[in-house]
Amino acid sequence: MARYTEAVCKLCRREGQKLFLKGDRCYTGKCAVTRRESAPGQHGQSRKKKSEYNLQLREKQKTKRYYGMLEKQFHEYYEIAASKPGVTGDNLLQLLELRLDNIVYRLGFGMSRPEARQLLRHGFFTVDGKKVNIPSYRCRAGQVIAVAENCRSNEKIKAVVEANASKPIPKWLDLDRNTLTGRVVALPERADVDLPVEEHLIVELYSK
Repeated sequence: MARYTEAVCKLCRREGQKLFLKGDRCYTGKCAVTRRESAPGQHGQSRKKKSEYNLQLREKQKTKRYYGMLEKQFHEYYEIAASKPGVTGDNLLQLLELRLDNIVYRLGFGMSRPEARQLLRHGFFTVDGKKVNIPSYRCRAGQVIAVAENCRSNEKIKAVVEANASKPIPKWLDLDRNTLTGRVVALPERADVDLPVEEHLIVELYSK
């Protein structure tokens, strides 16, 4: 499976804002965006007037990178969102939020989405009691996501859960920190997505 293997801090610098891809590092002075605000590359410091297309493209790229996806998969999500009744942009964000790797991150079982994805691939989590190691698995309302029984004593999991003890949980999720179990209590709505995303620009770009 294709995946991005270069320095993820370059992605944040390219978008000109923190995408929180490195967990704790993003909140320290070591963050690449804090140290070097310009985009990577020899022309990164040049200032150009942004066209309508450029604004749409950057919004799409930023959203892709928030959720750790490549173009083909992201476009497939858009096609699904466009085929569903309702507002396409809202549908798209809902589909992205329901990805298992995002839910694991939202529940505080990972310091970042990339870390949550890595733990998933190593079989640390179950969905309705069955091990699932597919980050793109789409969860449904009522499903239970939990740390696998044989992984609950893992030092990494313990450290992450402790570090995220004060992290707020979205209202569409429920978390029992004692049993390391979460549940999707409802489908996420647009107001539940706290990312600075202007989804209408993505819809405009793909609608051309």
